[in-house]
Amino acid sequence: MLRRLAARARHHGLPPPAAFVGDWYSSVAVLAPSVSLRPVVAVPPPLSPVDGPAGAVGGGWVGYLGYGLTDPVPRPRLLPGAVAGWADHVLRRDAAGRWWYEELGDGDPARRDELAALVASGADPPPAPWRASGLRCPDPERYRAAVRAAVEEIAAGEVYQVNICTRYEARFAGDPAELYAAGVARWRPARSALLAGPWGAVVSFSPELFLARHDTIVTSSPIKGTRPRRGPGDDSGAAALRASAKDVAENVMIVDMTRNDLGRVCTTGSVAVPRLLEVQPHPGVWHLVSTVTGRLAAGVGDAELLRAAFPPASVTGTPKHRALRVIGVLEDQAREVYCGAVGLASPVAGLECSVAIRTCEIAGDRLWLGIGGGITADSDPDAEWAECETKAAPILALLHPS
Repeated sequence: MLRRLAARARHHGLPPPAAFVGDWYSSVAVLAPSVSLRPVVAVPPPLSPVDGPAGAVGGGWVGYLGYGLTDPVPRPRLLPGAVAGWADHVLRRDAAGRWWYEELGDGDPARRDELAALVASGADPPPAPWRASGLRCPDPERYRAAVRAAVEEIAAGEVYQVNICTRYEARFAGDPAELYAAGVARWRPARSALLAGPWGAVVSFSPELFLARHDTIVTSSPIKGTRPRRGPGDDSGAAALRASAKDVAENVMIVDMTRNDLGRVCTTGSVAVPRLLEVQPHPGVWHLVSTVTGRLAAGVGDAELLRAAFPPASVTGTPKHRALRVIGVLEDQAREVYCGAVGLASPVAGLECSVAIRTCEIAGDRLWLGIGGGITADSDPDAEWAECETKAAPILALLHPS
């Protein structure tokens, strides 16, 4: 369906589509057929709630908040710090496989009929060629040195845990929507997203929920802890992950951070951890995932919620403000969208955002993929580098098939 929408946008000279495929809004996919995403300097204005049918999304603000918005070390970046655009209609595929046309406002019958015919046609254009070339891998020893320096910061009492990242780079030619479609078809990531505009593109295969706000109930599901997943039927990595004292401690620390972040905007006593240390399968890896919930205090909206929780706890460290400083010193390249948030805010269905990990960022012919992990007092530099390679491997295989 995405290829059909991309072809339609090109034919009519419209902005490209945006896509959210996976576990978004209890649906299989939410697609904005065309949305103009522009750089912004602030979170879009609050939305007045609108009633709609059960399961409906309708549309809303689409965009990302880049990690650089809260980076205490100012550095040049290739992509805007944040982008947003208003989508007044969407196509939504529900869990039963049915497509729904949904819109906000008075409605456009001609557009509805055109998109209904497009869905009914069932005919996707053939995949267009795309290519990633000239892969540049990060320096493993440089990353190990950053890990050792992070462990020293922890030993000195500056932080208890800190996320240290690096990145792969390549040249990219083609339509980012084709790269996205190929990855989604291969893995069905839980929180994948595609955003594109004149500024570049974000092709995200994220497994991680940053925030979901439905009515006044907020949910966050931080990921900390990773082991390789070699295929169906192989659960050896899962057992090793759940038995790892280091990964368990790291996850619990991040859960405490998330509880603290949500506690700043939720009613006293409402923050809870209904699921702790679940081992979940994701593309190429096993992850340790916990879930934190809360009820927003009266008068608190999405902007206040995002300010309280951004950037995500799982990709920063504890205490968060000091961890941001340590990250700025130890990482040799600026994070852009990576480790920020990608999502949609609907007046009908609420807010949902992923953590921008396993995410390819594209500006011009440059593509980069950020990868990292949480460092604790007993982190081993070799093991941390191996974890980075494990996380990167599925996407690198997509970019450079053997």
